[in-house]
Amino acid sequence: MIKRLRAWPLALLTAGLLLAACDSSPPPSPPANTQSAPATPANAPAPANSTASAPVMPSNSPAPPAPGNAAPANAGPAVPLAPANAMSAPQPAGPQTAPATAGPANAAPSAPPATAAPPSAGPQADTVVPEVSRMAVPAAAAAPAGDRVWRHAVSLMGEPKMPEGFERFPYVNPEAPKGGQVRLSELGSFDTFNPLLPQGEVASGLGLVFEPLMRASDDEVSTMYGGLAEALSFPDDFSSVTFRLNPRARWHDGEPVTAEDVVWSFEQAIALNPSQANYYSHVESVAVTGPGEVTFTFDEVGNRELPYIVGQVLVLPRHWWAATGPNGQPRAIGASTLEPPLGSGPYRIGAFQAGRSVAFERVPDYWGADEPANIGQNNFGTIRYEYFRDTTVMFEAFKGDQFDWWTENIARRWAREYNFAAVTEGRVVQELFENPYRSLGVMVGFVPNLRLEKFQDPLVREALSYAFNFEELNQILFFGQYERINSYFYGTELASSGLPEGEELAILQSVRDGVPPEVFTESYTNPVGGDASQQRTLLRQGLALLTEAGYRLDGNRLVDASGRQLAFEVLLNGPTIEPVALHWQTNLRAMGIEMTIRTVDSAQYVQRVRSRDYEVIYGSWGQSLSPGNEQYDYWGSVSANAPDTRNYGGIADPAIDELIRQVVFADDRETLVAATRALDRVLLHHHFVLPTYTLRSARVARWDRFSHPEILPEYDIGFPATWWWDEAKVARTGAPR
Repeated sequence: MIKRLRAWPLALLTAGLLLAACDSSPPPSPPANTQSAPATPANAPAPANSTASAPVMPSNSPAPPAPGNAAPANAGPAVPLAPANAMSAPQPAGPQTAPATAGPANAAPSAPPATAAPPSAGPQADTVVPEVSRMAVPAAAAAPAGDRVWRHAVSLMGEPKMPEGFERFPYVNPEAPKGGQVRLSELGSFDTFNPLLPQGEVASGLGLVFEPLMRASDDEVSTMYGGLAEALSFPDDFSSVTFRLNPRARWHDGEPVTAEDVVWSFEQAIALNPSQANYYSHVESVAVTGPGEVTFTFDEVGNRELPYIVGQVLVLPRHWWAATGPNGQPRAIGASTLEPPLGSGPYRIGAFQAGRSVAFERVPDYWGADEPANIGQNNFGTIRYEYFRDTTVMFEAFKGDQFDWWTENIARRWAREYNFAAVTEGRVVQELFENPYRSLGVMVGFVPNLRLEKFQDPLVREALSYAFNFEELNQILFFGQYERINSYFYGTELASSGLPEGEELAILQSVRDGVPPEVFTESYTNPVGGDASQQRTLLRQGLALLTEAGYRLDGNRLVDASGRQLAFEVLLNGPTIEPVALHWQTNLRAMGIEMTIRTVDSAQYVQRVRSRDYEVIYGSWGQSLSPGNEQYDYWGSVSANAPDTRNYGGIADPAIDELIRQVVFADDRETLVAATRALDRVLLHHHFVLPTYTLRSARVARWDRFSHPEILPEYDIGFPATWWWDEAKVARTGAPR
């Protein structure tokens, strides 16, 4: 699963894109009050300087596809995996089932099995689940109600830390003062407050207005507690899940949140948003099954992740969308709107200027203020997003005190440009936070489009990596701040290494005929560059691979048997990655390959990525410690030709589909780790992505007007949700301009 939607669906789609828009990849999970959405290619406006903005997603857990388009750009902790401007909601488009298979011409697409159950269904749902179980629930919560066993929390990683009846999370200050303001920034624009649409640019911060059924803990991995739903129940075969709504849950107009709202919201999400339809493709039906109860029934058994991901569903008010708007016209959930929507969350939309700024005002009578998962959070009176078209202008605005929080995404700037007066005077503070990366794996790199014939030969894809000299880039451009990525789950225990053995080897043997033979004999390594001599050696090795693939040098041009030069375009969203692409371009030309670079604005970039109109992009994917169904969206045949998935390369391979299935149906932690490492190893040896680099901490600069609890969440910075306005610091630093 991915991360919370504090910003997810389209957001997700864009997120990946965004991630790639900085010379380093953003932290894994979105900020505090948002959700996570499906990631987008990495060069879309990156969340590099954003705080959490999307709705509904648990923080350290798999995230659903995000609605909208986005991931915040400059607001608080950045998230790798969610689109740039969006919150995370489903994307409208008409009822859909999982996309049909499709992909590169040479791959035989294969969709994930619809009903196959794993060898073992796992522990009984009403018993204490061992630590190794992929989904556990607290034994204390097992209080039968009729035939149901209700639970206050659910985890994919073992027992939830907080018991039933807990008072608050340990990383909050229950006495935090309320009030003040925080000003965040975003790259790009917005043109809608509808969180479900896959088109358009959704305003950041909508996760402050809307809520999911369950909410994630920032102190645990893949663990959720009560949100709009106070409890959940599922049978031991995981064939369905029932949520019991909190009877106190209210919309901002005082109307209760109902089970009918949940059913309607889910139906609209999958009808309007293809990414949401794909993410929830195993939901066979959803129905009201009792007062304040809604049940989701699945088309397969044994998939422990399904009850969890359904808890991420974003809930909207059916009665508001069915009513007439202030213009006298009926509202339409399938249409874009800039009418501030009714929500149930801790904030509502206040003043805004379309495409330029939007303010969220704290709701004084928020129904959930005293719920355990909310105590000590949502402290700011106003959270405001300012939009910018250019990152250079944005940074100058930060220096000029036009907003408060900057997550740095350029190594050179972090090393050399924080010498302005506010820094030397102590009014702007610089700090590194590793928290967001503790539970996140990441892959960032150049992604060739396998739907094009020129990239269908793995020898060609591998050869391109010999022209990427990371060591030289790290020295001359990045001030030694970055690490080279060598796994799709980089930075976690899920990353493969060495040669396969034990259970991982057994899993790989089951698909032996469908994977590269090197999987069993060679440990994956990136080419290591450095000085000019070493780079010449690498270029010769790359040319040898291209010769084996049928190319030859014709003067200074590398051509195929028909005399056509190998050439391609790299599509970027913004100028940040241009120096990296130019360096790669120089080495590719030395091999006779003509590579061009095209930089476009974020709207055009997102549109071209959705329509798969590119040859190579710079993309990224965030991974939680509990991977599952989202892997189909990343690498599965079912998503290869669907427009709003994160399968940017167009991977469609039966062996990979089978390995994803084994990840999804792993019946204990050891098997999950082994299956994920096997999947990682096969993806690497196919050379679907040219891995680049990352930074395993967030570089944050902020105007020193805020305080935070002594203990931050284990897996998040907690900003802005658990921080607060500090009057004493404001007196020293000065009031915002």
